[in-house]
Amino acid sequence: MGQRTTVATTFTSAVREGVGKSLAAVDAELARRYPGDAGTRQPVHTVYVPADAFTAGTVRDWGDRALAALDEHAPDAEAFAAVLGLPGELAGPVYERTRAKLEREPVEDLRIDFEDGYGPRPDAEEDAAAARAARLVAEAYAGGTAAPYMGVRVKCMEAAVRDRGIRTLDIFLTGLMEAGGLPDGLMLTLPKVTYPEQVVAMTRLAREFETAHGLAEGRIRFEIQIETTQAVLGADGRATVARLIDAGGGRVTALHYGTFDYSAACGVGAAHQAPDHPVADHAKAVMQVAAAGTGVRLSDGSTNVLPVGTTARVHEAWRLHHGLVRRSLARAYYQGWDMHPGHLPTRYAAVYAYYREGLERAAARLVAYTEERAGGDVLDEPATARALGGHLLRGLDCGAVDTAEVTGLTGLDRDALERLAGRGV
Repeated sequence: MGQRTTVATTFTSAVREGVGKSLAAVDAELARRYPGDAGTRQPVHTVYVPADAFTAGTVRDWGDRALAALDEHAPDAEAFAAVLGLPGELAGPVYERTRAKLEREPVEDLRIDFEDGYGPRPDAEEDAAAARAARLVAEAYAGGTAAPYMGVRVKCMEAAVRDRGIRTLDIFLTGLMEAGGLPDGLMLTLPKVTYPEQVVAMTRLAREFETAHGLAEGRIRFEIQIETTQAVLGADGRATVARLIDAGGGRVTALHYGTFDYSAACGVGAAHQAPDHPVADHAKAVMQVAAAGTGVRLSDGSTNVLPVGTTARVHEAWRLHHGLVRRSLARAYYQGWDMHPGHLPTRYAAVYAYYREGLERAAARLVAYTEERAGGDVLDEPATARALGGHLLRGLDCGAVDTAEVTGLTGLDRDALERLAGRGV
């Protein structure tokens, strides 16, 4: 060991300590507001099913209908690749993994809808539907047939439907507790938020329920749908999304963009309401900046063009959906809504192709970074290395790539990838 070189300095330890004390409150605020990603799996999509249409067999039924669509309209890898324009080297792996996914786990996240997809019903009918939903969800988790994530979207906090939404939430959560407790994959969605006070109200409901049932504080968390103009820009001219997140007191898990409500509120004609419209891009960019570093995740909206009818019409709808999913992925929206079983093949095809086509390149960049080599044509920063690690982890989570593939290319196991990506730190 060589001798340590003595260098001259000017600042005393008292100066450094003084700076630290002056910034202590800022340090605490940064840690509170920007904790980073929680490190849990994010589903690649959310499927919405009206409460009256949801059954014990819904998840399997969606998978079977998606497989039937493939059998009828793209019975092999070559035909599917031709429809979507997949390169030859991806055709086989993407098709095989898509079929395997539809057989094994066709739906990653399912929301039983008591809002727009359900509409106004007599109170007794909605009460019964909410109790039934709780029973079926509890049975699905107990029997191993549930989607990884499941829950409800209740009516919003606007005056006309507020009491109904609160009652449905109460019946559903109480039913789950009576059936054995809240499942780990529970998801709750609050739609049509306009003011932070509505998020505060949802937070109060969560806290009251936790207290009544002896649950740990913060056990109940929820997603916010960004589908009103007021959720993006307030009446005072200030951006609203960050205020909505803050109003949740750490309970907000995700922001979901509502394609059609938001587009309509902006005056966009029905023929042009789509996830790639400029008003959608603006709203989602605001959401993205507001959520960055907070651990709150993002979900894109949906297309209402359904892959049904003749093979030509199905192929046209598949190409549209596939392109929209690819567009979202490139813009760092790793989740979106699917409205029909026929959307599942192109959801997984787009996701799997996205992660597989960049696998070797991402792995090589990580190897160069971790081995501190300056070779290659890209010199990555630590932030980019975190992004590369997160990219590979998302590919692993959804089944696009396998652990053996990633470890073979990078020399890193999952734990090492999670440390590199900063998950859970």
